[in-house]
Amino acid sequence: MSRAITPQKKIMWTAFAWAFGLLMFFPILWTFLTSFKTEAVAIADPPVWLFFDWTLENYADVQARSNYPKALMNSIAIAVGSTFLGILIAVPAAWAMAFVPGNRTKDVLLWMLSTKMLPAVGVLYPLVLLAKWLGVMDSRILLIVVLMLINLPIIVWMLYTYFREIPGEILEAARMDGAGLKAEILYVLTPMALPGIASTVLLNIILAWNEAFWTILLTTVDAAPLTAFIASFSAPEGLFYAKLSAASMLAVAPILIMGWFSQKQLVRGLTFGAVK
Repeated sequence: MSRAITPQKKIMWTAFAWAFGLLMFFPILWTFLTSFKTEAVAIADPPVWLFFDWTLENYADVQARSNYPKALMNSIAIAVGSTFLGILIAVPAAWAMAFVPGNRTKDVLLWMLSTKMLPAVGVLYPLVLLAKWLGVMDSRILLIVVLMLINLPIIVWMLYTYFREIPGEILEAARMDGAGLKAEILYVLTPMALPGIASTVLLNIILAWNEAFWTILLTTVDAAPLTAFIASFSAPEGLFYAKLSAASMLAVAPILIMGWFSQKQLVRGLTFGAVK
């Protein structure tokens, strides 16, 4: 029998959940409010909360100073491109490790994961030299390949975990019916692992979207994404908090919209499944 939960405990846990959620959301709320302040009000001590003269001057200055649409398109192209390329490589790799394992499969998986512990600055200099030699410095293709390689161990590990949950007998039955390797992966394995692939894609897009180290150091103008767009408002004269907050809100807005849309689609799918 399940243990009964008293109304007092329900209220306590509900209040705790709301407090924790508001605490996590507070930085976004504070950035949103600061983006509508003047620079003088933004650095006021004590802080000014709601009662100030709201202004759109910061958003106008950000739009006039930087090319926001270009930075947005660069971020979308880099995040989607690196994710798509990573999935193309990781799906066959995870299939081989999950269904045709070798004696060193676990060692290879651990080695791939250990590469995430390598400090990024350790490979910065040779990577910059290689990019200059190939003539791809400050290009989307460079960032797509670099971010794909950085996140590839995580993609392979996640897909390997999902593929291990699929019974191998199903794939054997497909082979007995005459399915080749390509058909087995595309028409049997992929549909069954679609929820896992979708969550892996979403995580990789978020990781690529938020990557700042490589996107700032490997770009200047042409391929600069939103992370470099935000960093451009940090000047030697100091931080312009109001303009920096406006740039941050413009950068985070697409992710918030995508999250809201994804949540609606998920709720709609769950509702449809329950009714069906």
